[in-house]
Amino acid sequence: MKNDLRDVMRNFATGVCVISTYSDQSTLRRHDAITANSLTSVSLEPPLVSISLRSDSGFLADLMESEVWGISILDSESEQVAHSFARPREDREAALRELPVEVGAETGVLLLDAPSWMECRFRDYVVAGDHIMVIGEVVGLGVREGRSPLIFLQGEFHRFEDAQV
Repeated sequence: MKNDLRDVMRNFATGVCVISTYSDQSTLRRHDAITANSLTSVSLEPPLVSISLRSDSGFLADLMESEVWGISILDSESEQVAHSFARPREDREAALRELPVEVGAETGVLLLDAPSWMECRFRDYVVAGDHIMVIGEVVGLGVREGRSPLIFLQGEFHRFEDAQV
C-alpha cells in the first residue's frame, strides 16, 4: 500500500476559514471568497499570518492584484458556508450576495459573521511547489466570544465537540 502526503495530512486537524478579496474592473468592484484551511500564524510582532493557495488560482491572482484580503474563521454552525465557498467562482459570488457580510474598515474586503476575523495587507510571498504561500500583515481584527470552531479532519467537517482523535 503506497501512501502520499494527502493520506498523512488527512490526520492533521485544522480550522476552517473563508478568505475574501476583490478585483477592481473599471468602475466595478468584484468580490470573491474561498474556503481554506491553510491559515497559519507566522509572527505576533509584527502580526503576520500566511495562507497557501494554488499557483494557478484566479482567486490568488485577484488577491495579488488587490494586495488585501479578509479571513473569517468559521464556527461549528457554518459547514454549509464552507461548502458554498468551495465551489466554482460564480457560485461563490452568489453566496457572497446572499450572506450577511460587512466591509472591512481597513481594506474594503468582505467579512462574514464569524467568531473571529482579520483584515490583511500583502507583505511577502513564497513559491512552494504548486502553491504560493502569501504572507500578510494583520491590520484589523475582531473576536466574538462563545462560538465553537469548525474543524476539518480526514476530508470532512466536524464540530470541535465531535472531532474524534
